[in-house]
Amino acid sequence: MKSFNKKIILGISALVLLFFASCTDDLNTEPKVELSLENLLAKDPNAIQGLLSKMYGTFALSGPNGPGSSDISGPDPGETAFLRSIINLQDFTADGMKNRWGDDGLDQLTTTSNWDSNNKFFRYLYDRVYYIVPQTTNIILALESVEVEDEEQIVSELRFIRALAYYYMIDCFGKGVIVNETNYGNTTPLPEASRQELFEYVESELLAIEPDMPASNSYGRANKAVVRMLLAKLYLNAEVYTGAARYNDALNYSGLVINEGGYTLVNDFVSLFSADNDNSTEIIFPLIADPVVSQSFGNTTYIVNGSLSTETMPLAQFGATEGWTGHRATKAWYSLFGDLETSTDERAELFWTEGHNYEMEDYKAWADGYPSTKFRNSSYSGTTIATSFSPTDFPLYRLADAYLMYAECVLRGGGGNQAEALNYVNLVRSRSNATEISASELTLDFILDERARELNLEGHRRSDLIRFGKFSGGTYLWPWKGNDVNGTSISADYRLFPIPANALQSNPNLTQNPGY
Repeated sequence: MKSFNKKIILGISALVLLFFASCTDDLNTEPKVELSLENLLAKDPNAIQGLLSKMYGTFALSGPNGPGSSDISGPDPGETAFLRSIINLQDFTADGMKNRWGDDGLDQLTTTSNWDSNNKFFRYLYDRVYYIVPQTTNIILALESVEVEDEEQIVSELRFIRALAYYYMIDCFGKGVIVNETNYGNTTPLPEASRQELFEYVESELLAIEPDMPASNSYGRANKAVVRMLLAKLYLNAEVYTGAARYNDALNYSGLVINEGGYTLVNDFVSLFSADNDNSTEIIFPLIADPVVSQSFGNTTYIVNGSLSTETMPLAQFGATEGWTGHRATKAWYSLFGDLETSTDERAELFWTEGHNYEMEDYKAWADGYPSTKFRNSSYSGTTIATSFSPTDFPLYRLADAYLMYAECVLRGGGGNQAEALNYVNLVRSRSNATEISASELTLDFILDERARELNLEGHRRSDLIRFGKFSGGTYLWPWKGNDVNGTSISADYRLFPIPANALQSNPNLTQNPGY
């Protein structure tokens, strides 16, 4: 069933592929095509399914023609994928995970130091957003002049995809340009939109489509709960993004996800990150991976293979045939479980300690730090066939995150019920056989630590640390923060990434973020 579902969402006809060319700056907002979208859809209305699949797929895949292709420009197509950018920019720049390769700018990320506008990893995420945004807009405009089945829902899904891409612009860069139906195809440089303006635009788009989204949808496609989850994320970080707290709204939408989404926590934490996780009752929105249909060096393949090595680890145990000897956790993550050998928390077991050192004296030494085995290619139940590309879907949104967001909002004065917040946190902990906590132990510091124990390596950590005021400055240090083995203070400017140099060159209306 899994392969069938994935082929539906990831299947893209050769004809549809004619519509997607690289958009490597925010001026190239009109894709090069051999046949107009309107003519294609008038001739074959079912082509809309391929177009929609392509737009969902761009969050997990680097390009339309296998792992060696890319929708955006870059010397290594596998590096340009959206999910790979999120792991690089959200996890390696934070406290829990580090990478040892150091190739062409990756050192700057993993040491949170010397960031500049020429780093290709900043450009990959920026360019990926400005690939997704004009392409979705183009399809929406085309649908205005043709009729296809479920057109209103498809337009809403495309608007969600566009809003999700813009969310990462708000979070990572803080500004950009707004491309939508009113200005698509403009030949003059678009004006810069502030963080506040981007926030209000994404909020308005999500609020507009939320009532019309279906309660359920095909696997890998957005539904009402997915839209509400993104709204909850937007509001949770609103104080960072706009200066005005919106914790009451974040609580409301996370509560709607919890109470109306129909999701339940799975019994075993490991099943969420295994090859057969498409059967999960907890995953709200997955980014799909498949070792045959959607081969990519940028989806969970990057996480699994990057965290394994034949030097110290048995690849077959995790259903893999390749180990890239790259990613290790730091003590800022695994120390949160106390003594790993005596901890009853099943999440504490997901570090490979044999042949590795507790301290990361040298982030480029593979033996320093513990590789995370949280993600794997092996099936939780059933037969495992070892693969070089990962079959494991990435849980971009899942119920445990909604539980922890709700609890955080209660503690931040967003309303709700403290007893209910405590219950949600203990449901997350007891699922992994961790000791339940008391009401007096439920604090914001505890929530931040629990989010690390539960959600690290899932693309949230940098944003969490910024929201809690612990990313920049020197009040919280972690290994190799500021390129110091013990960590050192970094400037508040690091709470935003620099606007890539190519974007500044292509649009004179854009300005650089402070400090760069």
